[in-house]
Amino acid sequence: MNRPVLLVIAHGSRDPRHAATVQALVRRAGALRPGLRVETAFLDFNLPSVTGVLDRLAAEGARDVVALPLLLTRAFHAKADVPAVLRQAPASLRIRQAEVLGPSPLLVAAVERRLYEAGLAPGDKSATGVVLASAGSTDPEAIAVIAETARELRRTGWCSVRPAFASASLPRTEDAVRALRAEPGVRRVAVAPYVIAPGRLPDRIAAGAAEADVLADVLGPSPELARLLLARYDGATRAAERVTAAAV
Repeated sequence: MNRPVLLVIAHGSRDPRHAATVQALVRRAGALRPGLRVETAFLDFNLPSVTGVLDRLAAEGARDVVALPLLLTRAFHAKADVPAVLRQAPASLRIRQAEVLGPSPLLVAAVERRLYEAGLAPGDKSATGVVLASAGSTDPEAIAVIAETARELRRTGWCSVRPAFASASLPRTEDAVRALRAEPGVRRVAVAPYVIAPGRLPDRIAAGAAEADVLADVLGPSPELARLLLARYDGATRAAERVTAAAV
């Protein structure tokens, strides 16, 4: 039986670094699973489009697709935009939408990897406050997931962790940096962008980190993120198999 195609759906951006980073991540995930067909599509700004890839897959004879939103939380794009575009797929395709990436311990591990790559070490944790800076959302579920991720990061041993947002929500990165400076025991402040790829909002996070001691990179094509893509794919395929078995 042929394995379903993995279709990774990213938001897209006018910033060319965004698409390049997404493609690098998808290539890394594909390299971890030889023989799995992996495709990339974008909701906006970049090509190929989701509908374009789905039409091509159908024309080539593909039948099963796992559509994976390259999103850290279940906000508007995951709840509305992705399902809407998938409904436009050719009728010959059987499509299952995978869960978004977060929350996951692999994301916490990816954040820590970027902090270490920026110059910190495990021994620095007890004196370092971390701003977990995300793009932002008006969706309460998404905000709650970011807050829980910050708590999970704190449980790994950092002195303090505060969430911050580049848009839609408060506090902003610079305000969280200043708040951490005032906390007892915090001798240095690091900003960890909780975003997948560069773009306008990550640049805003970087600008807000001007007073921080350390600025980590975006999550990008980290090994943990590549593994997480495959874990979400496997979860969706197992769920589809259970439904098929129950129907027999």
